Amino acid sequence: MSVLPDLHLHYVQACQNLSQPENPFIARVLQEADKNDEIGTKGITLKLAGNNHLVPVPRVTDDDLGVLVSVLGQAAFVTGLDLAYNLLTDAGAKTMATFLQENSTLQYLNLMFNDIGTSGAELIAGALCSNQSLVHLRMTGNKIGNQGGMFFASMLKINSALKKLDLGDCDVGLKCLIATAIALTQNKSLKAINLNRPLLSSQQEETTVHIARMLRSNSSLVELHLGKHGMKNFGVERLCDALYENSSLRYLDLSCNNITCDGVKFLGELLKKNQTLEILDLEANRIEDVGAIYLSEALATRNRGLKALSVVSNNITGKGLVALAQAMHSNMTLSHIYIWGNKLDRSTCEAFSELLAVERLQLGCTDVAPYKVDGQVLLAELSHGLAKHRYWSPRCAAVAPGAANASLQIVAVSEY
Repeated sequence: MSVLPDLHLHYVQACQNLSQPENPFIARVLQEADKNDEIGTKGITLKLAGNNHLVPVPRVTDDDLGVLVSVLGQAAFVTGLDLAYNLLTDAGAKTMATFLQENSTLQYLNLMFNDIGTSGAELIAGALCSNQSLVHLRMTGNKIGNQGGMFFASMLKINSALKKLDLGDCDVGLKCLIATAIALTQNKSLKAINLNRPLLSSQQEETTVHIARMLRSNSSLVELHLGKHGMKNFGVERLCDALYENSSLRYLDLSCNNITCDGVKFLGELLKKNQTLEILDLEANRIEDVGAIYLSEALATRNRGLKALSVVSNNITGKGLVALAQAMHSNMTLSHIYIWGNKLDRSTCEAFSELLAVERLQLGCTDVAPYKVDGQVLLAELSHGLAKHRYWSPRCAAVAPGAANASLQIVAVSEY
């Protein structure tokens, strides 16, 4: 039975009972939660992230977490917990694992950039083998290592509730990625996974081959992040071959890899036949003008499925960028495009200014905005939503949840 929404009072009492000093940051957040009119109907997320505060806050420690979960144990209206950028260690992970085993209402848990290691990962993954309520877990930036990642791969063979898992920047390695790919051939519930920035010593792209093999048989995954994998054209070709047979994946993130125009040629051919992909993120590769033209040809003639495309920082000049702008005039489906970080010459500025002027492109759907200096049109950078899930993007309201949404509502489960 859920306690009445008086979290702050229960927190003060718990601190006294456990002889633990109050954390003023937690106390303030709980006081604000008590004032929330929707606390008993829709559920709330307690936002206890330790970063991005105008006034520094005392970050949540393992001892603070022990008191907090004793309060939340009977608070069924708390459905989300954001503990990012705090001081939680494996001891805190043990507390959280016990809470997950006993709690049946928490749906969202953000533990990104704490100090949880391999043993903490084992405890949390073990708890999720029996937990049936959590649908979104962010472990980003906790250095759980390859072994810690293996525990989550094993968990994915058992858990049928989790829909979104973030293991980006967790120092996972070759064995973990292969085990995860194998697990996802069996798992039918996971909708989105972030595997950005693993630690890979091999240049043979074995992990991409296994992930491609998984995509041939997996019919539930809709969002896949493979940034900073050192992926080259060979790996892109393997992924494209698999995606001809996949009809579920809608968001593919290949940012920060080593993909050139030759790799994009495979993507261009895929887009001519694949009508499932809705978001393609190629930020920080090396596709250049030739690659941009491959994409523009596919978008202008055959593809009517893609809604968002990022070619940020790809060494593209006006020739390639204008080709993409022209493709948008004949392709009415592509609504979001991001081009900053390329060589924005006068022809680029005029082409994208025209797209915005005729309202073919909305300001909330791109990362550039036109302005004039001495009668010449130039472009300024805007923030956008595709990078919202990344740990270096602002956690404040710099990008409104609905504007250029990172998933275009593909995976609705999130802190927003």
